[in-house]
Amino acid sequence: TRSLSITSADQSMFERAQGEKVTLPCTFVLSENDEGPLDIEWVLIPADNQKKEQIIIMYAVDRIYNHYYAATTGRMQFTNPDPRSGDGSLDILNLKSSDTGTYQCKVKKAPGVQSQKIQLTVLVKPTRTKCSIEGSQEIGNDIILKCASQEGSPLISYNWRRAAGTQELPVTSTLNKNTGELLLKNASQHYSGAYSCVATNRVGTDECSVELNVTPPINTAGIIAGAIIGTLLGLFLLAFLIFCCCKKHREKKYEKEVHHDIREDVPPPKSRSSTARSYIGSNRSSLGSMSPSNMDGYTKTPYSQVPSEDFERTTGQNPNFAPSKVAAPNLSRMGAVPVMIPAQSKDGSIV
Repeated sequence: TRSLSITSADQSMFERAQGEKVTLPCTFVLSENDEGPLDIEWVLIPADNQKKEQIIIMYAVDRIYNHYYAATTGRMQFTNPDPRSGDGSLDILNLKSSDTGTYQCKVKKAPGVQSQKIQLTVLVKPTRTKCSIEGSQEIGNDIILKCASQEGSPLISYNWRRAAGTQELPVTSTLNKNTGELLLKNASQHYSGAYSCVATNRVGTDECSVELNVTPPINTAGIIAGAIIGTLLGLFLLAFLIFCCCKKHREKKYEKEVHHDIREDVPPPKSRSSTARSYIGSNRSSLGSMSPSNMDGYTKTPYSQVPSEDFERTTGQNPNFAPSKVAAPNLSRMGAVPVMIPAQSKDGSIV
């Protein structure tokens, strides 16, 4: 006959939400025939049969050992600090999705040995649920309201409702609870308003909302015409600015070229004294070749035609010329051809 028996064999499956606490039961009854030391072990049975069982906590020789499994360190403890009372249940705090698995309680007291398996499933409730609108919000269009949770254990069910009034959806709407999409066909302005979506699974709910505003169609022809006119005006303004810049550049270039031509092409003015000397010298050479026989045809050159302004001045007005010391004879009485006698300037040159 067995002297050791486990009494908590009624419930073998547990579902809890992430972050919650769970108590996995393991109660037992001893008899007077059990004389060996009491040994209680909780092990995690991996889903892969090729892997070994992992001891997570143990009671042996009146001591508790809970440092075997680092993933549950600080989050796992015996429900009763003294398991010898017949309660070897296990508490797991702050549950995580990775805690999902099969747990086994083993109770040993010679000569009796008993065990029990419990399936634990840690579920994540829907979180970070977001609502959105797909499609143009214009009268007559088909609009899709979308709802999706970023986190959450399957299966998640989505349900839409209007946030005000009777909360009833439009008659033409179609809801897909698995995908969270609400199709509004042939939308009208009566569809405008706030809509809310509720995401639900076995351990919790989450909610989001969106505002729908159905408006008349936009005058696309006017928008296109305005865009074209604006573009043409911009191009015209740009062309005008380019024309002004080119014109200004040409004017500056022309002024620079004219200024350069004036400085390069115009020769310097000749010296007045050299002009006068050349003129007088030419007359003297012509007079020296004349004889009394051919002087009749000679036309006397008046002094006023000498190409120098210095000869028009009086002797006192032109400081560069000194008065001649030889008095000119009366040519009319002598019957001779008048001869121009050169004078000598202050610098010694003959003018």
